[in-house]
Amino acid sequence: MNAPLKRLATIKARVGWKGLTSNEFEIRSHAYLVTGRDFRRRYIDWKTCYQVSEERYDDDPFIQLRNGDLLVTKDGTIGKVALVDGLDKPACLNSGVFVVRPQDDLETLYLYWILQSEVFSDFISEVSRGSTIQHLYQEEFRELRIPLREIEEQRTIADYLDRETAQIDAFIAKNEELITLLTERRAAVISHAVTRGVVASAPLTASGVEWLGDIPSHWSVQRLASTVARAGNGVWGSDADGGGKDIRCVRVADFDRPKQLIHDDAHTLRKVSASERAGRVLRNGDLLLEKSGGGEKSPVGFVVLYDRHEPAVCSNFVARVELRAGMDPKFWAYVHGAMYRLRITEKSLKQSTGIQNLDQSAYFNEYVAVPPYREQCAIAEQVEQRTAEIDAAVSTARDSAALARERRAALISAAVTGKIDAGVAV
Repeated sequence: MNAPLKRLATIKARVGWKGLTSNEFEIRSHAYLVTGRDFRRRYIDWKTCYQVSEERYDDDPFIQLRNGDLLVTKDGTIGKVALVDGLDKPACLNSGVFVVRPQDDLETLYLYWILQSEVFSDFISEVSRGSTIQHLYQEEFRELRIPLREIEEQRTIADYLDRETAQIDAFIAKNEELITLLTERRAAVISHAVTRGVVASAPLTASGVEWLGDIPSHWSVQRLASTVARAGNGVWGSDADGGGKDIRCVRVADFDRPKQLIHDDAHTLRKVSASERAGRVLRNGDLLLEKSGGGEKSPVGFVVLYDRHEPAVCSNFVARVELRAGMDPKFWAYVHGAMYRLRITEKSLKQSTGIQNLDQSAYFNEYVAVPPYREQCAIAEQVEQRTAEIDAAVSTARDSAALARERRAALISAAVTGKIDAGVAV
């Protein structure tokens, strides 16, 4: 039997006319203020919560939280779910979150698992269909149909899913840890290769540059600018309309960051005039430098290699870097990548009206180690082989984690809809 959620639980959210403004948020005050960004897996991370005054806390007793409450996001990324636990002081909600308080005939953990299942995700897809703004309205949420069972059976299902998903989550966590370790190893392989080379017996000398350390004594230390013939801005262009002047345009969104290449499915077209194209059409072996945009977690300055022969331009948020003769493109893509991962690039960042921009003059003024051309090619070839092996291992780990997530989702949905009997399932 199914019953609407409104018959089984109370659902409350902050009333709009009592909405808070950000200048009322405090680091330490009377009560926690929970938002969707404070959801961490199953629970609330109290350390990340802003806090509000006692007066604001007392605005609405219906959204004053207590241990055992269930919280659901209703704006932005809707449908995130978390349990309230470990409260050490008063807490309430900001806008964007429902507090759901089950009544006696609905077990909280059972409802938690329903809200993790296809029962809820399908419901969200249905009620948000055709809407450009992601928002879950209270009147709609109240109509969610809950598969209703005896309270003991609800607890059995919740216990079963707690136990089984814990094992799956542990497997996923191990794969994610492996991916992190492999990613770090990949970065270390590249950084070592572009600063030490691949000949272990080569004599070393101090470079005088902190990030380079000791380098092979037959290498030279030069400004990055010495490796570049020219660096030019991309184009703005306009949306393509199928006319004869349409050309493929590479954007930052097309960067395959792990591989430092362009994504295989990059296919954006732009209408670019002949004068705009002049000197800007990409050639195989060009480097593409992200020069605008970015953010705290992903600052600008990332570089990918353009390894294609088809006509294309890059967007105005990207600079086309043409290397000098005697510079191997793959090797120098690895050098730029090492500089990015070692945060050398960040010294050249400028912040303007909330947008990061790369000071290209400062960036190309950084020092790099320059091997002879043939050695650049040999290093690039060996790095490519070694990173390909690591990338294959990363891909396997990602696939394993993805399959485990699919199995987890299927298990939850099967248990709450009665397709498997949690009481006898092994």
